[in-house]
Amino acid sequence: MSASSEHKSATSHDFGRKGRAVLRIAGRKTGENRWARAFYRGGSATFGSVRHVLRALWLEVTGFLFLVLAVIGAGATVREYHRYVGGSASRSKVALAAAFTLLFLYFGAESFLRARRRSKRS
Repeated sequence: MSASSEHKSATSHDFGRKGRAVLRIAGRKTGENRWARAFYRGGSATFGSVRHVLRALWLEVTGFLFLVLAVIGAGATVREYHRYVGGSASRSKVALAAAFTLLFLYFGAESFLRARRRSKRS
């Protein structure tokens, strides 16, 4: 049983070495080809641009969701404040709702600012 496992590891090791050699030779040959270099450089530039746009879009979408949660928290803060004034809620619930609102307002604003900084940088 150990002989067959030794045989498999030797084969896989040999295959890995041959595979790396083939990839190395293919890389050299494509590096000599103008068309391959052009497609590679064009693809990497396109990928970088798309990645930049998707990152900014992600920051803006998450910022919007954080701001929506802040608006919901503001509504809860107002509701808890009216309950507090009416005597049916404690001050800690109002403070907790206000802290939630401020925290998510900060997260939303910071996300939009990061998106703006990323778009100005490039």
